[in-house]
Amino acid sequence: MKKFIIAISFSVFLSFSIFFPALAGTSACPSGGVCIDNPLAAGGIDSPQTLIGRVINSILGVVGSLALVMFVYGGLLWMTSGGSAEQVKKGRDILIWAAIGLVIIFSAYGLVRFVIQGVGA
Repeated sequence: MKKFIIAISFSVFLSFSIFFPALAGTSACPSGGVCIDNPLAAGGIDSPQTLIGRVINSILGVVGSLALVMFVYGGLLWMTSGGSAEQVKKGRDILIWAAIGLVIIFSAYGLVRFVIQGVGA
């Protein structure tokens, strides 16, 4: 279980590192002071809506990948049941719940995409 949590934490850390590139440096302000450039502009993020949209899309991608893993696990459990009714039921239940989860994921993706496009337009 510890290895699983470490692996998930590491993958989340790597996926979020896309959104926070190194600071671009400083430049002179029109007022004569020193300004700090937008560190997110280097990654193509110029507004909070874009940042939120990318974070949500990344999270939905990870959740979709987990749904795929659950499909594979449920199918593997079912196929290796050896005729045991209990194992077949467990594998089938995992497949059904993974399918329901996938429907929820697609619905959430469609809703988020609609809202982000509406806010960004």
